[in-house]
Amino acid sequence: MPFTPYHFGPSGFVGLVFRKFIDLPVFVLANVIVDIEVLFYNRWPVHRYAHTLLIGAGVGLLWGLFAYPLKGLFAKLMNLFRLPYEPRLWKMLLSGVLGVWFHVMIDAVYHIDVRLFWPLRARPLYNLLSQQQVRWMCLGLWCAAIVLYLIILKRVRKQKQETLPEQQ
Repeated sequence: MPFTPYHFGPSGFVGLVFRKFIDLPVFVLANVIVDIEVLFYNRWPVHRYAHTLLIGAGVGLLWGLFAYPLKGLFAKLMNLFRLPYEPRLWKMLLSGVLGVWFHVMIDAVYHIDVRLFWPLRARPLYNLLSQQQVRWMCLGLWCAAIVLYLIILKRVRKQKQETLPEQQ
């Protein structure tokens, strides 16, 4: 699913659930960064090395390292979404790897040419679910991510209101 919005639902949901351990913008964007590989291949197979756990980990680490100087921009973005944000290098590195792996795992169920355990040829996740089931799951997680985001916003607003009287 190259550059489709489908990956944003699952990555947004997981990123919001584990936001204490995951750098949300790095994790979500890692799900897009990995698909740059698909742009470079005009012939079959289009999902090659970055769509493996081994090389995908390296891509994720590089993305996390590249994203670290952008932490100020990510802080502004998270502020725009009214979400607390504490950038840490280790979180960004971990989020880059986990984000790429998360993308690769979804693609491994969906695309026949994804070889998770490259250089092995095994494709243990392919057709675990039908492509339609994967799309519905991704869309369902989009909705779940939006609901979770609204719940988090409500809690953050409530916490801010509770701390304001104490400060006065």
